Amino acid sequence: MEILQIVGLGLIATFLALVVKEQKPTFAFMLVVFVGCAIFIFLVEQVFDVIRMLERIAINANVNLIYVETILKIVGIAYIAEFGAQITKDAGQGAIASKIELAGKILILAMAIPILTVIIETIINLIPS
Repeated sequence: MEILQIVGLGLIATFLALVVKEQKPTFAFMLVVFVGCAIFIFLVEQVFDVIRMLERIAINANVNLIYVETILKIVGIAYIAEFGAQITKDAGQGAIASKIELAGKILILAMAIPILTVIIETIINLIPS
């Protein structure tokens, strides 16, 4: 039922932003940013629950936690970059939003290199010489 609260808050904020935008566009943008951040903060506990669950699964499966942490960091970068880019697009700054998305992609690639290296080494070891 949390989704109903989030959607309700989003719809109310959207309606208020549309009404206020005519008189005070800056205030409408601040309202949108505030509600976006509030929704993000509301979801932090669920994110931590997912992280704890994935760590337990990795421990039970004897998976190296460094790989799990790296994957979680990659997912975090993707979400944060998307959130920042959407806020920037809402402000009418599409060029900056594109740069945020590019930075997120480059950081994800940089973080994925150790995992890609292990995968390539594993494949090479599986190939008969």
